[in-house]
Amino acid sequence: PVGAAVTGLGVAGDENDAMRVVAVGQRCAERGEPGQAGRDAVEHLHLDAGLADTPDRIEAIRNELFIAAKKANCIIINGGTGLTHDDCTIEAVSPLLEKRIEGFGEFFRMKSIQQIGTASMLSRAVAGIIGGKAVFCIPGSTPAVTLATADLILPEIAHIISHANR
Repeated sequence: PVGAAVTGLGVAGDENDAMRVVAVGQRCAERGEPGQAGRDAVEHLHLDAGLADTPDRIEAIRNELFIAAKKANCIIINGGTGLTHDDCTIEAVSPLLEKRIEGFGEFFRMKSIQQIGTASMLSRAVAGIIGGKAVFCIPGSTPAVTLATADLILPEIAHIISHANR
Protein backbone atom coordinates (compact mmCIF):
# COMPACT_ATOMS: atom_id res chain seq x y z
CA PRO A 1 0.00 0.00 0.00
CA VAL A 2 0.97 3.61 -0.53
CA GLY A 3 1.01 4.22 3.22
CA ALA A 4 3.99 1.91 3.62
CA ALA A 5 6.17 4.88 2.66
CA VAL A 6 5.56 6.41 6.07
CA THR A 7 6.39 3.37 8.19
CA GLY A 8 8.65 4.30 11.06
CA LEU A 9 7.84 8.03 11.03
CA GLY A 10 5.54 7.94 14.05
CA VAL A 11 6.55 9.44 17.33
CA ALA A 12 6.98 7.24 20.40
CA GLY A 13 3.83 5.82 21.96
CA ASP A 14 1.00 3.51 21.02
CA GLU A 15 -1.58 6.21 20.23
CA ASN A 16 0.59 8.08 17.76
CA ASP A 17 0.37 8.02 13.99
CA ALA A 18 3.06 8.52 11.40
CA MET A 19 0.75 11.08 9.80
CA ARG A 20 -2.23 13.20 10.77
CA VAL A 21 -4.72 14.63 8.30
CA VAL A 22 -6.61 17.75 9.35
CA ALA A 23 -9.64 18.63 7.22
CA VAL A 24 -10.46 22.34 7.32
CA GLY A 25 -13.83 23.77 6.42
CA GLN A 26 -17.06 25.03 7.87
CA ARG A 27 -19.02 22.09 6.43
CA CYS A 28 -16.65 19.65 8.15
CA ALA A 29 -17.11 21.45 11.46
CA GLU A 30 -20.90 21.62 11.10
CA ARG A 31 -21.14 17.89 10.31
CA GLY A 32 -18.63 17.03 13.02
CA GLU A 33 -16.66 14.87 10.61
CA PRO A 34 -13.93 15.39 8.03
CA GLY A 35 -14.87 15.90 4.40
CA GLN A 36 -14.54 13.35 1.64
CA ALA A 37 -11.06 14.50 0.62
CA GLY A 38 -9.72 13.96 4.14
CA ARG A 39 -11.28 10.52 4.34
CA ASP A 40 -9.88 9.71 0.88
CA ALA A 41 -6.37 10.67 1.98
CA VAL A 42 -6.57 8.21 4.84
CA GLU A 43 -8.67 5.38 3.39
CA HIS A 44 -8.03 5.21 -0.34
CA LEU A 45 -4.31 5.82 -0.05
CA HIS A 46 -4.03 3.34 2.88
CA LEU A 47 -2.28 5.86 5.08
CA ASP A 48 -1.37 5.08 8.65
CA ALA A 49 -2.90 8.35 9.73
CA GLY A 50 -5.19 9.97 12.22
CA LEU A 51 -7.97 12.22 10.97
CA ALA A 52 -9.42 15.37 12.52
CA ASP A 53 -11.54 18.27 11.37
CA THR A 54 -11.67 21.96 12.21
CA PRO A 55 -13.55 25.05 11.00
CA ASP A 56 -12.02 27.82 8.86
CA ARG A 57 -10.68 29.86 11.79
CA ILE A 58 -7.02 30.68 12.35
CA GLU A 59 -6.95 29.76 16.04
CA ALA A 60 -8.90 26.52 15.46
CA ILE A 61 -6.51 25.47 12.68
CA ARG A 62 -3.47 26.27 14.81
CA ASN A 63 -4.92 24.37 17.76
CA GLU A 64 -5.51 21.27 15.63
CA LEU A 65 -2.01 21.64 14.14
CA PHE A 66 -0.44 21.71 17.62
CA ILE A 67 -2.45 18.63 18.66
CA ALA A 68 -1.40 16.82 15.47
CA ALA A 69 2.26 17.76 15.98
CA LYS A 70 2.24 15.97 19.34
CA LYS A 71 1.09 12.78 17.63
CA ALA A 72 2.86 12.69 14.27
CA ASN A 73 5.88 13.81 12.27
CA CYS A 74 3.87 14.61 9.12
CA ILE A 75 0.72 16.74 9.17
CA ILE A 76 -1.40 17.23 6.06
CA ILE A 77 -3.92 20.05 6.34
CA ASN A 78 -6.44 19.91 3.54
CA GLY A 79 -8.90 22.68 2.79
CA GLY A 80 -9.09 26.37 3.53
CA THR A 81 -6.32 27.22 1.05
CA GLY A 82 -8.43 29.04 -1.54
CA LEU A 83 -9.17 32.68 -2.17
CA THR A 84 -12.57 33.06 -0.53
CA HIS A 85 -13.02 35.36 2.45
CA ASP A 86 -13.12 32.48 4.92
CA ASP A 87 -10.12 30.51 3.59
CA CYS A 88 -7.42 31.02 6.23
CA THR A 89 -5.30 27.84 6.43
CA ILE A 90 -2.29 29.54 4.83
CA GLU A 91 -2.63 32.56 7.13
CA ALA A 92 -2.82 30.22 10.14
CA VAL A 93 0.16 28.04 9.23
CA SER A 94 2.64 30.17 7.25
CA PRO A 95 3.77 32.37 10.16
CA LEU A 96 4.61 29.22 12.14
CA LEU A 97 6.85 27.64 9.48
CA GLU A 98 10.49 27.65 10.56
CA LYS A 99 11.61 26.50 7.11
CA ARG A 100 9.52 26.54 3.93
CA ILE A 101 9.65 23.80 1.32
CA GLU A 102 9.21 26.14 -1.65
CA GLY A 103 9.39 23.36 -4.22
CA PHE A 104 6.27 21.68 -2.85
CA GLY A 105 3.90 24.45 -3.92
CA GLU A 106 5.73 24.86 -7.21
CA PHE A 107 5.51 21.14 -8.04
CA PHE A 108 1.90 20.96 -6.86
CA ARG A 109 0.84 23.76 -9.22
CA MET A 110 2.92 22.31 -12.06
CA LYS A 111 1.28 18.89 -11.71
CA SER A 112 -2.18 20.40 -11.14
CA ILE A 113 -2.12 22.19 -14.49
CA GLN A 114 -2.55 18.78 -16.17
CA GLN A 115 -5.83 18.27 -14.28
CA ILE A 116 -7.35 21.74 -13.98
CA GLY A 117 -5.46 23.89 -16.47
CA THR A 118 -4.56 27.47 -15.64
CA ALA A 119 -6.84 27.43 -12.60
CA SER A 120 -3.84 25.80 -10.89
CA MET A 121 -2.43 29.31 -10.43
CA LEU A 122 -5.12 29.86 -7.76
CA SER A 123 -3.57 27.23 -5.50
CA ARG A 124 -1.84 28.51 -2.40
CA ALA A 125 -0.47 25.08 -1.41
CA VAL A 126 2.54 25.40 0.90
CA ALA A 127 4.72 23.15 3.00
CA GLY A 128 7.40 23.55 5.60
CA ILE A 129 8.86 22.45 8.91
CA ILE A 130 7.60 23.27 12.39
CA GLY A 131 9.55 21.81 15.31
CA GLY A 132 11.03 19.06 13.16
CA LYS A 133 7.59 18.08 11.81
CA ALA A 134 6.65 18.30 8.12
CA VAL A 135 3.48 20.30 7.52
CA PHE A 136 1.65 20.38 4.18
CA CYS A 137 -1.27 22.70 3.41
CA ILE A 138 -3.19 21.55 0.36
CA PRO A 139 -6.55 22.24 -1.28
CA GLY A 140 -9.55 20.29 -0.04
CA SER A 141 -10.72 18.62 -3.24
CA THR A 142 -10.27 14.86 -3.55
CA PRO A 143 -8.15 15.14 -6.74
CA ALA A 144 -5.88 17.72 -5.07
CA VAL A 145 -5.45 15.58 -1.95
CA THR A 146 -4.68 12.51 -4.04
CA LEU A 147 -2.18 14.38 -6.22
CA ALA A 148 -0.39 16.01 -3.30
CA THR A 149 -0.30 12.93 -1.11
CA ALA A 150 0.43 10.16 -3.60
CA ASP A 151 2.63 12.05 -6.07
CA LEU A 152 4.51 14.52 -3.88
CA ILE A 153 4.34 13.88 -0.14
CA LEU A 154 4.65 10.10 0.19
CA PRO A 155 7.60 9.70 -2.19
CA GLU A 156 9.66 12.24 -0.21
CA ILE A 157 8.35 12.20 3.36
CA ALA A 158 11.05 9.98 4.89
CA HIS A 159 13.73 12.15 3.27
CA ILE A 160 12.05 15.36 4.46
CA ILE A 161 11.68 14.11 8.05
CA SER A 162 15.30 12.91 8.17
CA HIS A 163 16.55 16.36 7.11
CA ALA A 164 14.16 18.20 9.40
CA ASN A 165 15.58 16.35 12.40
CA ARG A 166 19.30 16.63 11.73
